[in-house]
Amino acid sequence: MLNDEICKLREKLNQSIINGNDYDITYQISIELDELIAQYYSTQIRIPKNSKRNGKTKKLVLSQ
Repeated sequence: MLNDEICKLREKLNQSIINGNDYDITYQISIELDELIAQYYSTQIRIPKNSKRNGKTKKLVLSQ
């Protein structure tokens, strides 16, 4: 499951930080974790088709 992969990668990231691994390694793990989290949210959150974005704040504005 995606949630399990996120947990494993989060632990890997934490260990990389604790161990003081090279910045590039830690950064790459962080990017991979961000991508998995984005995938998770894309499967969990459904944005209504009649919604639009406010150009100034970039926040989602739901039509009423």
